[in-house]
Amino acid sequence: MEIPINLDDFFCPNEDCDNHGKKGLGNIVIYDRYGRSRRKLLKCKTCNSTFSERRLSVFFGLHTKESKIKEVIHNLLEGMSFREAASASELDKDTVQRIWKRFVISCEESVESLLKEFNIKLEDLIVLLYKRTKRKR
Repeated sequence: MEIPINLDDFFCPNEDCDNHGKKGLGNIVIYDRYGRSRRKLLKCKTCNSTFSERRLSVFFGLHTKESKIKEVIHNLLEGMSFREAASASELDKDTVQRIWKRFVISCEESVESLLKEFNIKLEDLIVLLYKRTKRKR
């Protein structure tokens, strides 16, 4: 069963493209499919560069199934060590470390992007979140 994707959620990753980082312009189309799992290869109609549907996600470049990657991340977030998470998910410890490193980098990039987009400092965001959670108690 194929999961449909919303092309408006994607943007051109080519930094030289006029539409780099801009979502929902209609310039991203499905160009082809590749690999065993028939992943979608997307294309920017502005600059003609192609990229994977997983290009800007934590899953890009990892050959482990997405469900297994999510399981590993969940286990690590719950406090398991790399060895415990590897054992629980039946993966190699080095694979678990690679998954974690990719996840952390993805989180850092997401936060950095949001801070730039809303022109806010990290310290101010932390204060806002702290006040908001304190108020709910």
